[in-house]
Amino acid sequence: MDLAIIWIVAIVLFAIFAIPFVRKKKDMENRTEEADIFALEYGLKEPTTLHPIVNPDECIGSGRCVEICPEQDVLGLRNGQAIAVTPANCIGHGLCERSCPVEAIQLVFGSERRGVDIPRIRANFETNVDGIYIIGELGGMGLIRNAFEQGHQCVEAIAKEQRKAPDGVYDLLIVGCGPAGLAASIYSKNHGLRFITLEREALGGTVSTYPRKKLVMTAPIDIPGYRRLNYREISKEELISIWKDVVDKLSLDEHIHTGAIVHDVIRNKDHSFTVKTSRGEIKTLRVVLAIGRRGIPRKLNIPGETLPNVAYSLREPDQFEHDMITVVGGGDSAVEAALALSGQPGNKVRLSYRRDAFNRIKPGNRERIQAAEAAKEVEVLWSTNVIQNDSHEVTIQKEDGSEFNLENDYLFIFAGGELPTPFLKQMGIEIDTKFGEP
Repeated sequence: MDLAIIWIVAIVLFAIFAIPFVRKKKDMENRTEEADIFALEYGLKEPTTLHPIVNPDECIGSGRCVEICPEQDVLGLRNGQAIAVTPANCIGHGLCERSCPVEAIQLVFGSERRGVDIPRIRANFETNVDGIYIIGELGGMGLIRNAFEQGHQCVEAIAKEQRKAPDGVYDLLIVGCGPAGLAASIYSKNHGLRFITLEREALGGTVSTYPRKKLVMTAPIDIPGYRRLNYREISKEELISIWKDVVDKLSLDEHIHTGAIVHDVIRNKDHSFTVKTSRGEIKTLRVVLAIGRRGIPRKLNIPGETLPNVAYSLREPDQFEHDMITVVGGGDSAVEAALALSGQPGNKVRLSYRRDAFNRIKPGNRERIQAAEAAKEVEVLWSTNVIQNDSHEVTIQKEDGSEFNLENDYLFIFAGGELPTPFLKQMGIEIDTKFGEP
């Protein structure tokens, strides 16, 4: 073949394959710089839980991890290598880790600066206490699809033991009926296990406390005996409706009890457990904890916090009309609650936040609250703290120490939750603080 023809063919092939590849990488790097500026401005560099780290010695810069991430801006490319740009936005899909062709990505908990408490569990989700298992958000997996799969895998491991409880004793008691607890219930029934599920809230666990119309991320889930749920986003109302239908169609009503609180789990000499609950004592061979990380809502410890006009969650915003409402907090839950309440007729809503800017909230929520503030639908009280609550007013303290009172009917507090560490430790479960560790 003539040398000139060879060169022409080479140039054409380069134009067809190499130029688009280089252009694509350049676009990724440009987006990374934009996302990096945004992350620095809004405090998204410090992860709160599970997130990816990239080994620069192994990364080949394929960009596959950037493309496959459903959150879009968690990872980016810089100088031909993948980096974590906004790790605080990661919700633990794990797709980046699985897609990497050279295994250069690892999902870890916490960072060098900020530790995350994680109960110690084995590969089968059993804790250091034989017979007690932890699944879902409490173990670090908050994504619905992941939590559901953990409930599945945990019960599969239990079923393989073929260790049946004697008469009068359950094979397992499941605490919590969010996605992980519901999955554990479904597969327990599927395997013919004797079980009972206790949930202190309504069906759905933490999801049931989300403000109305809040969208929760999920992914396709196959429910045995029901159908495939093929969603990427779904409203809270639709998800709860589906779960109720699952409970009805699979005849789980007799096993799942809502409004039931677990007070203590005691190990018996025969290696079974006695579980003390608001409905009496229950004996079981195993305990599966699917209670979420929120545990007990964090309180402000202020005068008047025990009055009936104080709440720590918002389920039905439309119950509040023509009210003066104060919301405390600067996270997604507080912002979503303030927005939901402001959408009801006649409400005057204030959002009290101790900082001078929102930190680590979703970009969509940031845009919505900024628009609501500009439209005077929500009044944001920056750098303030609610220091006292009364039946018809709240006392608010500014950063300079000065105080003022505002007329108020209801106070919603979204100050986060406390990991139920005392509850876990009294059962003997060991807890590790992770600083950027798997």
